[in-house]
Parts: sequence; C-alpha cells; structure tokens
Amino acid sequence: MKHIILTKEEIQHKIRRIAYQIYETFPDEEEVVVAGIASNGFEFAKLLAAELGRISDIKPVICEVKINKNEPQEAVQTSLTPEEYTNKALVLADDVLNSGTTLIYGVKHFLNVPLKKFKTAVLVDRNHKQYPVKADFKGLSLSTSLKEHIEVVLVGSEPYAALN
Repeated sequence: MKHIILTKEEIQHKIRRIAYQIYETFPDEEEVVVAGIASNGFEFAKLLAAELGRISDIKPVICEVKINKNEPQEAVQTSLTPEEYTNKALVLADDVLNSGTTLIYGVKHFLNVPLKKFKTAVLVDRNHKQYPVKADFKGLSLSTSLKEHIEVVLVGSEPYAALN
C-alpha cells in the first residue's frame, strides 16, 4: 500500500528551503557545485540547482555522480573532472538517505580532491544509517521500519514521495 508522504507542492517547498539553506551556508561563493547521485539524486540535484539559481546570485554547476549501488567500492564516475570541482564549494545530493552506503561512498570520492566546503543534502532521511554519515540539509526526517520502502518520483507532472 502506497502512502504519500510528500506531494508535488511539498517537494517544491522542501527544495526551496534547502536551496535557501545552501545559500546561507555559501553566501560568499560565486559558484557551488551541486553533485547528484544518479539517477534520482541527480534529478533532485537539478531541481535544487535551478532553485538556487533563482533565489541567489550563486551560479550552480551541476554534476552527475555514478555509484554502483551493488558494488559501491567500485570507482565513482562524475560528469565533471576533478579539476572542475577542485577548491570549490560542493553539495552532494541524493533523494533518500537509507543506510548511508551510497552517500558515504560519494563523500569518500570527493574527499580525494581539495574542496573549499563540502555539504550533503537529501530529500528524505530515513534514520537507518549503518555508516556515520549525516545529511547537512534534509527535506524530511522519517523514522521507518527496515521493511518499509521510500519511493521518490521527481520526473513527470506529478512528483511525489511515498512510503510503501
């Protein structure tokens, strides 16, 4: 049974609020790299970057981060070269923070490059972390059972987040 936890309007509100938090965190930056974990995290990052561009003078630079979720220790691929985000402010974004596995491997990848400031953002934080990783910016914190699943749909005319 699907239980809607975030409607299209609520998702837009959460994205706007997170964009303002990013702006408040990086007020002196001309550019912020918004790196989204493929595939849904990248969709979230694109929406976040668009909103950040609307509400501030910061130029958001979008980056797609590909992590093999079945074999997360494999090399992480990014749509930008490391030189393109070296010494920049960066926000790593994903749609849902479940166990923290994907986010921790994403964080590990970006720690190999000197960054000015590094933050993480998620739309939904499930509070089931197996790794010591936290989201600096989160749209919704939700305590769920391990059997429950969060489904986030960001593409299409009616985005939503549901608890299954």
